Amino acid sequence: MTPWGVLRKVLQRRLAFMVLLLLLPATAFAQKPAPPSNTPTVVIGSKNFTESVVLGEIARLAARQRGVQVQHRRSLGGTRILWRALLQGDIDAYPEYTGTITHELLHDVPPDAGIAVLRKRLAQFGIGITDPLGFNNTYAIGMREQEAERLHIRSISDLAKHPDLKLAFSNEFMNRADGWPGLKKTYHLPMNARGMDHDLAYRALAAGAVDAIDLYSTDAEIAYYHLRVLQDNKHFFPRYDAVYLYRLDLDRRAPKFVAALNGLAGRIDASQMRAMNKAVKIDGMSETQVAANFLGIKTAPDADNRFWPQLGRYTLQHLALVGISLSLAILIAVPLGIFAARRRRLGQLVLGLTGILQTVPSLALFVFMIPLFGIGAKPAIAALFLYSLLPIVRNTHAGLTGIEPSLLESAAALGLPPRLRLWRVELPLALRSILAGVKIAAVINVGTATLGALIGAGGYGQPILTGIRLDSIPLIMEGAIPAALLALLMQGVFEIIERALTPRGLRLRAQD
Repeated sequence: MTPWGVLRKVLQRRLAFMVLLLLLPATAFAQKPAPPSNTPTVVIGSKNFTESVVLGEIARLAARQRGVQVQHRRSLGGTRILWRALLQGDIDAYPEYTGTITHELLHDVPPDAGIAVLRKRLAQFGIGITDPLGFNNTYAIGMREQEAERLHIRSISDLAKHPDLKLAFSNEFMNRADGWPGLKKTYHLPMNARGMDHDLAYRALAAGAVDAIDLYSTDAEIAYYHLRVLQDNKHFFPRYDAVYLYRLDLDRRAPKFVAALNGLAGRIDASQMRAMNKAVKIDGMSETQVAANFLGIKTAPDADNRFWPQLGRYTLQHLALVGISLSLAILIAVPLGIFAARRRRLGQLVLGLTGILQTVPSLALFVFMIPLFGIGAKPAIAALFLYSLLPIVRNTHAGLTGIEPSLLESAAALGLPPRLRLWRVELPLALRSILAGVKIAAVINVGTATLGALIGAGGYGQPILTGIRLDSIPLIMEGAIPAALLALLMQGVFEIIERALTPRGLRLRAQD
């Protein structure tokens, strides 16, 4: 066998090993069998704030008391993500508020529509609604008590007298019809506002970085931070009675679950909800324990919620997201890079399109994938795949176009056909550049994959988001440190692969 033939065999084996290395964690995760007895029959979701998670856990435990197996997918994001997931069947139920339904989801019903009107309208989407749970968690605007007293501000109208005030509202509130746009117009407020995570806004307010924020009337932080709730003297905010939305096909699939949801109607008043929020946000109790205390049941310690099993689960989920998306990107991006190098004009179009994908904000790209793939790992993998294309395509293109013309002329003089010349000469010479692109894509994917937790994909983003919501640095570190270590590990692994796959002569030339 010729030396080139030997080199080709070695390259093929090592490339196969590299792909296997990338796919192994994802395969291990995908094939991990779940005991049939633990397979959930109902999936309930919750938004990315504490009260929603607590209500999700109350529903889960109440259903478990009736013998229904329920999975709770926590902190999936905002209203639109949960509503779309419910319509598509990715989840079966989630806690919602009547004001949000009338202002954000059903624009053709009056703001003061009762439950009967909402029930009839929602049924057209195949969605049911419970009676109110018993409390009204309306929006409000709050300031530090001392600052409000100093400026003589008692109502939202008084804010207009102080145009220099710094306002910060939750990102969802900034764009809702019943949020900042309508509030600014109704009260003729001259100042601008900036978006900020709801939980971080409380800390910014306490530190004096902002002067006023939006509140939920049952937030435990109102009393904790000694805030003044400004009077809504023009009655802008509607009622936000807490309810559960659920798919109507549950009446057939899981009637006991529907009965459990309806059984919670009228059982939670505002003081109870405020106390449960305080127990989680201020006292550090878990949402599960708070929900169990409310229902008067005992919960056995969940082994899956212990540190090491939980970290192992997050690691497998994160490796699956990165491994599958990166492997798919390699299979698509390398041929695209070769095409871009061979067809120079069309190649610029390929590079331009992959470059445009890289400019789309990562969170927006994750959300864009939801209508196509639902929620969970699939849309996250699709978004990460698109983000991985540019580094690999560009480096493949750069590696091939950067080969010295004399080497290509020598290969052509030997009579090698174009395909054989590509495999035996061009790709081995461009290999270092290609692997560098794969390494960059891998490291970027590890960090970007943490955003997958916002759409139910799990991974290291789950403890990070929970830590931000609960103001818990240890929880944030529980996800941030492993993600950083995994990125470093990825970089080290690909450097080893790069050294192993690069012919010795090219390594010596690079060192010189």
